Amino acid sequence: MMMVPQAGWIFAGVFMVLVVASAIGQWLKRKHGADNATITNLNARIYAWWIMTLVLLAAFVFGRAGTTILFFLISFAALREFMTLVYRRRSDYYSMAACFYVLLPVQYYFVFDQWYGMFSVFIPIYGFLLLPIIASMSGNTENFLERTAKTQWMAMICIFCLSHVPALLFLNLDGFANQNNILLLIFMIGVVQASDVLQYVWGKLVGGPKIMPALSPSKTVSGTVGGIASATLLAALMAPITPFTAWQAAGIGLVVCLMGFFGGLVMSAIKRDHGVKDWGNMIQGHGGMLDRVDSICFAAPVFFHIVRYFWHG
Repeated sequence: MMMVPQAGWIFAGVFMVLVVASAIGQWLKRKHGADNATITNLNARIYAWWIMTLVLLAAFVFGRAGTTILFFLISFAALREFMTLVYRRRSDYYSMAACFYVLLPVQYYFVFDQWYGMFSVFIPIYGFLLLPIIASMSGNTENFLERTAKTQWMAMICIFCLSHVPALLFLNLDGFANQNNILLLIFMIGVVQASDVLQYVWGKLVGGPKIMPALSPSKTVSGTVGGIASATLLAALMAPITPFTAWQAAGIGLVVCLMGFFGGLVMSAIKRDHGVKDWGNMIQGHGGMLDRVDSICFAAPVFFHIVRYFWHG
């Protein structure tokens, strides 16, 4: 299944931007030297964006199946990072195994089967009841509530929330052809990721006081406001590829940017609680998989249900 023409043009535009960014990054490296930490970080981010864009392009070319498989693998990698950080006891092994071998494949089966009823309640109801039952079978009661809550939270973030991204491809919207649903996914990911990047850019350009130094020392007030405002404008400009008007796209863009921002703060709080800076080192310049998708974890379910509730046929 090939991409719709609009998606192809969007990817072409992204690749052009990456080519220009790569050229600028290499020019700055030659001018200021390879030891400059800011320029090194910039080039690492550009490299990571090349990798992620190519992976997304490959998935989108293969349509719904390719995208669903891609996010299944992303959820698997996110689960592994989360488990590595919070897993401490052998008695929790079977709860963790249930996340990997039961909740993960079954949730994505419901996505691919377009079974909205089970997709929307399987983990929040059945998964949340199953995990403490499995944990209780070990007979270990020490910190039971805390251990169970960690496992439930892991399933919610890494499986349930992320599974809403490929689920966008299976929506039936009024006046919007199903094969164009990939544009919804591009809209959501593009706006949320642009917000992250623009917050970084505005923060470096303007500086100023930190917005939440205890959770995210690098985020500034100017960066947050400037990044979210710029990404909201981008959302309005992307309205023609969606079923939204420009004002609707801007409003939805603002909501998903805010959810992405809060998602980043929550995931940073978990990392700080466990004394680490990154979830992993899978992606050069971006830490682990969860470091790259933390904002999407919170934005995707909200975006999915806004679109389904107001535009579903």
